[in-house]
Amino acid sequence: MSDDTATAKTDLVAEWPFPVAATLGSAVRAKGIEQELRARLPFPRRGDLAIEAGRVVLRLPNEKGPQFEGARATIDKALEGIAALPVLPREIEDILTITGHERLKWTRDGRLQSAGTRTVKLRGRAKAVTFHVFDPRHVEDLLDRDLVTIWREEDRKTVAENRRRAAGKAALTRAGKGAAKTAVRGGGRRDKTAKPSLAEWDAFASDGLLR
Repeated sequence: MSDDTATAKTDLVAEWPFPVAATLGSAVRAKGIEQELRARLPFPRRGDLAIEAGRVVLRLPNEKGPQFEGARATIDKALEGIAALPVLPREIEDILTITGHERLKWTRDGRLQSAGTRTVKLRGRAKAVTFHVFDPRHVEDLLDRDLVTIWREEDRKTVAENRRRAAGKAALTRAGKGAAKTAVRGGGRRDKTAKPSLAEWDAFASDGLLR
């Protein structure tokens, strides 16, 4: 028996099924769940957690018994609520197969319902970044109803209608400018040979009103 095998047998190990349903079919969210579970552990213990073949595995040396029990209790509690873990921007883009532009637009107009905001300071950036997160139940409902397809069609029709209105408005503006130019060109010229016309001229003349 090798030393590695003997050591492995003395390790303290706890296993849980990986919460596949909570990923909503997204590899990006699966990675986010893994990172969230690690983040719940004290920093020195984060490297003791691994995802192996659809399992969450916690492994510590036998002499770390008290720390092992604490870490196991932490993961137990974290997994209980993992399905309700808010969906991050990069996760919802992957789950719904949408672009960052669509996410921002639909969040602003309320079609994507924000579940609140989160502020983090990213490595390499001086300022913290605040972004919206989303309720996984809302995201799942969007998937089930295929609302992204409907929204894209609505947006396509809105863009087409806006372009049609803009073209009509531009045509009216051009027509108005053309009429104004014609009026200016013709306003300074008067035909001096033209005689004024007056209705019932003969009647006026017979009454002597023009004498």
